[in-house]
Amino acid sequence: MADETPSLGIAPKRMNAVAASDLPVTPDRVLAEQVLAGDEGAFRQLYRRHTPRLHQLALRLLGGREADAEDVVQDTWVKAVEKLDTFRWESALGTWLHAIALNVTREAERRRGRRQETDFPAEEPPARAPLEQVEVMDLERAIQGLPDGYRTVLVLHDVEGFTHEEIGAQLGIAAGTAKSQLFWARRAVRAQLAPGKGG
Repeated sequence: MADETPSLGIAPKRMNAVAASDLPVTPDRVLAEQVLAGDEGAFRQLYRRHTPRLHQLALRLLGGREADAEDVVQDTWVKAVEKLDTFRWESALGTWLHAIALNVTREAERRRGRRQETDFPAEEPPARAPLEQVEVMDLERAIQGLPDGYRTVLVLHDVEGFTHEEIGAQLGIAAGTAKSQLFWARRAVRAQLAPGKGG
């Protein structure tokens, strides 16, 4: 016999998610003001909220070097806390943190002497590999293999969603240069993912 218990049509997991979304989320600006007043709990909340994306950004920009990405995230937070009182709130805190992380990554790359400015030959782009043949790890490996400048533009545009103008402003280059570097980065990734290329 079928269960005749009345149902509201809401699955328990859904109710939990809805209930969780009703919990108040302290805005970044309020937490930042609390951090400036010395509240370590507020800092921990901001850290937990923003560190996962900062870490992913740094990891991708650094070609998968985990230890270096952790250093970049730590240095980003140190710089952010030092400069928090100068942040003007003209953008989201996360955007500001990403800009700091980008600059810290670039400084780290300069110190390591790993900047590579490589021009790819002007050849016909290889045929695209069917998406189902491309493994996520292959894509990550192809991105890691890009020269730093190309990798930075590709990650900022295709992964983080920044516009060419925003990328240009962050990197100190023209929007057209960002577009060109993105073109060459995508071409290099496609070449690495082409069937028979094997990475």
